Amino acid sequence: MTSLSASLVRGALSSPFKRAGRPDATLPPDCPTRPAAPVAPGPLAAYARICGFRESGPLPLTYPHVLAFPLTMRLMAGRAFPLPVLGLVHTWIEITPHRAVQPTEPLELAVYAEDLTPHRRGTEVTMTTEARVGGELVWESRSGYLSRHGTTGAAAAAPPRVDPAAVGALPARTEWTLPGDLGRRYGAVSGDRNPIHLHPLTARLFGFPRAIAHGMWTVARCLAEAGDAAHTRCVRAEFRAPVLLPATVTYAADATGNAFALRGAEGRVHLVGTVTRAS
Repeated sequence: MTSLSASLVRGALSSPFKRAGRPDATLPPDCPTRPAAPVAPGPLAAYARICGFRESGPLPLTYPHVLAFPLTMRLMAGRAFPLPVLGLVHTWIEITPHRAVQPTEPLELAVYAEDLTPHRRGTEVTMTTEARVGGELVWESRSGYLSRHGTTGAAAAAPPRVDPAAVGALPARTEWTLPGDLGRRYGAVSGDRNPIHLHPLTARLFGFPRAIAHGMWTVARCLAEAGDAAHTRCVRAEFRAPVLLPATVTYAADATGNAFALRGAEGRVHLVGTVTRAS
């Protein structure tokens, strides 16, 4: 956690000096890596508990993202990264597990920035994460992070990451009550201590009336509820609206769990996702 804390501090200090939306902005070619290392059982168990995953068996589908987060932060906090890391909002994720990964397998991790695109609310960067075992690619993901700022023109609407028809009128399955400190608790487990998740005061600095739940917690909780990770070939999720904490939310899904959504008060959609499974 020492290197992650240093990245967070460096990112906080450098953020005021970065101006998002510069037309000449480019992405750094850096690709931070972590040498092969086994998964620490204590942090893994804590993550499984807060997200609702089983505490035994293969790694949860979302856990390599957490393991690689220090690398992501190192890249985003670097001087060459064009966006201020403070206030970045996770907007979507696509996860491709190539096979189940056991906690005892030493994972090699790598992260790089792949794309920088205009967004109607600012600028979005695509971050790619790869996990390997003995050189074999076993898991990969792509994520969008939005830096919100004023725009001078209308950016082209990005195509939906999740087919709207697949997540139409999904039936409610269960209801979850989320405590006000969920962001701090998940931040302690995942290392993602973005101020928008921690306290109402720090969230208000970035335009949110209260702290918001981590997008990665919401998608992980939905996948834990859906189950059947062994046959999953791809996960796609879009974070539509922030979950203001505390909150009561409804998990909705089809009978197979292949399409899911998280809804809030008055049917507001916070998250939509699809799972592609092996036939």
